[in-house]
Amino acid sequence: MAKDKSSFVCNECGAESIRWEGRCASCGAWNSLQAFNPAPTNPRAARNPGTEAAPQPVDLSQVVADARPRLSLDNGELRRVLGGGLTQGSAVLLAGDPGIGKSTLLMEAMADFARRTTVLYVSGEESIQQLKQRSLRLDMVEKGLLVLMENRLENILHVTEQIKPTVLVVDSVQTLASDRVPSAAGSVSQVRECAAQLIQLAKQRNMALFLVGHVTKEGQIAGPRILEHMVDTVLYFEGERGHNYRILRAVKNRFGPANEIGVFEMRETGLVEVPNPSELFLSERVAGAAGSVVYAGMEGTRPVLLEVQALVAPTPLPQPRRTTLGLDPNRLAMLTAVMEKRLGLGLFNHDIFLNVAGGFRITEPAVDLAVCAALVASHRNLSVDPGLVILGEVGLSGEVRSVSHMTTRLKEAAKLGFNRCILPEKSLRTLPEGLPLSLDSVKSVEEMVRRLLAP
Repeated sequence: MAKDKSSFVCNECGAESIRWEGRCASCGAWNSLQAFNPAPTNPRAARNPGTEAAPQPVDLSQVVADARPRLSLDNGELRRVLGGGLTQGSAVLLAGDPGIGKSTLLMEAMADFARRTTVLYVSGEESIQQLKQRSLRLDMVEKGLLVLMENRLENILHVTEQIKPTVLVVDSVQTLASDRVPSAAGSVSQVRECAAQLIQLAKQRNMALFLVGHVTKEGQIAGPRILEHMVDTVLYFEGERGHNYRILRAVKNRFGPANEIGVFEMRETGLVEVPNPSELFLSERVAGAAGSVVYAGMEGTRPVLLEVQALVAPTPLPQPRRTTLGLDPNRLAMLTAVMEKRLGLGLFNHDIFLNVAGGFRITEPAVDLAVCAALVASHRNLSVDPGLVILGEVGLSGEVRSVSHMTTRLKEAAKLGFNRCILPEKSLRTLPEGLPLSLDSVKSVEEMVRRLLAP
């Protein structure tokens, strides 16, 4: 009998190695390699491949599309992020920091579904009594919501086959273990095997599946990267510890737009949806503050107005500090170099602190022009027009490039009472007539500064 081959798999990135090493050669993580013994294969099937009945290909034009509607949700923010509702047969992965509110969000959503259909909530981390206490704290109608405390995958599959729920929640996938894989729960092989069997069952039974995932200290989903490829939708639940606001972001969605966001506010009674996040993020803005600029951004299909704050102060230190909250620090370093080169600002001996108010995180380059305006205003200790909105991408030569969805951004700004906008000149050609804002188009950073400082 041939000896079973064993390998070592990294818990962080999923890379395999033939021997144990202290550090993973792929991702550089220390003490992350664990032994993995693959399940024995059937030698008869290996010698005679294709002897079993294999599925036959079909003509795509002859396939009848599924016309069943999505499962509706009373929570408008979650419905928006999912693309209009929960698709039957879909697999959704929800990840976030510990204590951010993942279980609270799913408990509220499942209580909504339980009023109309059968829902099974499987918890591998909390007991039945803990789930009951959360439902009482959230003041939810939990009648019809079935709960189960289980870590063994085979028992979960057996109960699911008996109950046949419309929606299945597993909290979390890192706590499950299958008898087919001889390794501890949370390892790469266990997460991969358990997720694969649950997703296959959801597709076969046309059952919606929610998987809760842990995140690493870098903010990435723990376990193999293939987990994000296996599911249909990947949701990240984000939020700063010092703020009550939570942002649900869809980084992948096969049934709706990606990068869509939903905004919630954490209260004692649970998560409350925020229908107008722009007004919320600007509610505490101080008019006339030096270094404060309003930026009109886009998150998915939703326009969001945010306040960008900058503080530029001289420093006696030989190495000035560059601190950012809500923005890529490499982007700030690039914009600082552009302004020193094109505008002649002496920022090399100044500390720079940049903050996006409200704990929001901006990833699109359309915020570049607003950051430059905030730095100039703080450096010269000047207040910006409170009715001004600034947006545009800045290149290395100081040119201002156009951005997308300009009409949607400006309509949101006009709705909140802003009457002036500094924008790229190329974007001005695509705007319709009759916008209730005064539009100042610019070609370069130098021209933006002249318009910004003009009375």
